[in-house]
Amino acid sequence: MEDASGNSRAEPGEDRDAAQSGLMDSPERFLNRELSWLQFNTRVLEEAANTDHPVLERLRFLSISASNLDEFYMVRVAGLRAQVRNGVTTPSIDGLAPAEQLRRINLFAGELLHEQQMRWRQLKREMTREGVKLLSEDEVSNQDRDWLAEDFLKHILPVITPLAIDPAHPFPFIPNLGFSLVFKLRRKKNGKPMTALIPMPSGVSRFIQLPDRRTNKAGHPIRRFVALETVFSMFLDQLFPGHKLEGSGGFRIIRDSDIEIEEEAEDLVREFEELLKERRRGVLVRLKIEASMPADLKAFIIEHLKAEPEDVIEVDGILGMAQLAQLIPDERPDLAFKPYEPRFPERIKDYGGDCFAAIKAKDILVHHPYESFDVVVQFLRQASLDPEVVAIKQTLYRTSKNSPIVAALIEAAESGKNVTALVELKARFDEEANLKWARDLERAGVQVVYGFTEYKTHAKVSLVVRREAGTLQTYAHFGTGNYHPITARIYTDLALFTADPAFGRDAGRIFNYVTGYARPKDMERLAISPVSMKKNLLKLIDTEIANVEAGKPAGIWAKLNSVTHPEIIDALYRASQAGVRCE
Repeated sequence: MEDASGNSRAEPGEDRDAAQSGLMDSPERFLNRELSWLQFNTRVLEEAANTDHPVLERLRFLSISASNLDEFYMVRVAGLRAQVRNGVTTPSIDGLAPAEQLRRINLFAGELLHEQQMRWRQLKREMTREGVKLLSEDEVSNQDRDWLAEDFLKHILPVITPLAIDPAHPFPFIPNLGFSLVFKLRRKKNGKPMTALIPMPSGVSRFIQLPDRRTNKAGHPIRRFVALETVFSMFLDQLFPGHKLEGSGGFRIIRDSDIEIEEEAEDLVREFEELLKERRRGVLVRLKIEASMPADLKAFIIEHLKAEPEDVIEVDGILGMAQLAQLIPDERPDLAFKPYEPRFPERIKDYGGDCFAAIKAKDILVHHPYESFDVVVQFLRQASLDPEVVAIKQTLYRTSKNSPIVAALIEAAESGKNVTALVELKARFDEEANLKWARDLERAGVQVVYGFTEYKTHAKVSLVVRREAGTLQTYAHFGTGNYHPITARIYTDLALFTADPAFGRDAGRIFNYVTGYARPKDMERLAISPVSMKKNLLKLIDTEIANVEAGKPAGIWAKLNSVTHPEIIDALYRASQAGVRCE
């Protein structure tokens, strides 16, 4: 369109449409996966600053944010570092090359670490006012020192190994997440210098609780703690007798902990067992050093760990913040969220606790954590005990230490039922636990399979086959959450119980695909990756776009951890631009 002088003039909305069109062709339409994750962890940390939460719950959020960041460096940053080492310069879909991603990540993570330390100092003050105290060495009374001396001799000294570093005592290997103290010492007798290390022992609590029967003004018990590193400093003369201390500091390392499975691996279980051993010895990706450590000790640690400058970060505060959750005493519920009891589905109660009768009458949708995970346990326990049940098929991605799900499967197999368990070995940081469950299940007679080497089986499915009136009836459970009774009390998830034969047939096809590579040609109710999920999602999104263009109600609700597929992201952009409400 032209104005009165003959110049081009955009119609209202044309500039916006042109900008949208240009953006849809630009990598800027994508958020960087790693930076987006750091923003998510920032939101976790923000909960530690939310004064509407009780102080110990805020401490828990702080601990979670620190643990999250450790895992992020162990896996995501480690992968980027490997790309840079191998000369990879290909950008991700958002246009950032690996080296640029690392630069931005380290800047962002530095700000996050600073915020974490600030939050800890604030929370420590609030906890002290409430009677939950972390004491410095100067705050430990003589009476407490006597108690600590006895506790140190009985429970700590036997499991620690003081290490002198010299030509006869080489610098030790420090495993992933290893936290150590380094000391600059001098022999009192002849003035000879010595550098020594004390690796923090595993299996010993980072914070030692002192005995205390006192209460605060509100009548709540006072709980006092001393950090293990403080205890070492207090009793250094027992660790290095005849030496005086000239300087010290702590350091903590993070190593590459990702596991990459070779597609041609002959034995997946044996491959995982070997890789789990190697994980402890992964390439260094992060070295955190106390800022107060003397410069010569810093140089000593950096040299012996062969850390690159970009690996090293000085921390003005406490190391190992993921362990701060150990400072949450059970005896102070006044400083935690009020406990709640999730509701058990009423319809199953109406049927006298008979899950099969209730499910057969009508599908049941369960909303965790507001509704109890006990219903899932009861469903599988009933299946394991019912003489009419002939088969149970179950996926296991993550589960609890003393899993009632695994116990039910073992009981079912031992009673002669056909039980199949798909144990996903690639559930990150649960690989070792899953290997143990797999062995326990196999010993009980369960048919255990491990899915695909090139894919991670993330589906949460239970299938029960029951003999009824001369025919076989299926009962299925599909969930968005793991079969984990502890996390099911925290995470928001949905679960569907159904006796619909079409869902049962689809569940059977899924298990056959995973156990025997029988790729399903037609699914009646479900969509699965990599067979039909993307195609179905794109079709559903296009349907909502058509609905809004036809003046019909339209909307998209998606629950997901993350979305990284460009076609799906672009389809959601198109839907939003067309006027579909996307949430």
